[in-house]
Amino acid sequence: MKKKSALDDLLQVMAKLRSPNGCPWDREQSHLTLRRHAIEEVYELIDAIEARDDIEMAEELGDLLLQVVFHCQLARERGAFDFEKVTRHLVDKLIRRHPHVFGTTKVKNVDEVWANWEKIKRAEKHGTHLERKSAFDGIPKYLPALLRAEKLLKKAHKVFADGHLADSKNSKRTLTKTSLAKELFDLASLAQTRGWCAEEMLAGEVKKQERQLRRREQTSLPKNRP
Repeated sequence: MKKKSALDDLLQVMAKLRSPNGCPWDREQSHLTLRRHAIEEVYELIDAIEARDDIEMAEELGDLLLQVVFHCQLARERGAFDFEKVTRHLVDKLIRRHPHVFGTTKVKNVDEVWANWEKIKRAEKHGTHLERKSAFDGIPKYLPALLRAEKLLKKAHKVFADGHLADSKNSKRTLTKTSLAKELFDLASLAQTRGWCAEEMLAGEVKKQERQLRRREQTSLPKNRP
């Protein structure tokens, strides 16, 4: 008789927590109420990784896995999908998007790996409701503003030869990582003294720049899409 794995136990425990005789708190949860817990767990995992604490990392990875299992249980209850379907989809995707490992495709470097990945991903989503009409689609809406700005800029660089948004005067300034980091902190401090929220202000500017980049994309119709 095959011994049950810890993952089998986890799935059974989660189902029990959601059962009529389970935990009142767990039974009250939904995909929506859990959404911010996943974000918190990711940040706690990052803390553990940066602390190089293997014990804490193992615990935080478990907490993050719990979020996956919880959502899968909720979806199974409403007949949408389950953990098996999620993991099977992931396995198939990893194999499909690594033809240089599981197939006969040859690559010379990481850039070619990424190029193949994006090409395969576009083909997968083509003709579906997930198809990306713009190179700027796919940036998570709820990323912190600075991370969202960086992702927007990376995509802009791929689409346009002059994809950066910094003006020529600023781009020629002499900066170090330390001086730029302090400047960013000082800007946040300045916003606070004026009663403004730097995060909200940057988020608004990112949205504005994204609209402009999308308009430019439509007029130029670049061939080199990310």
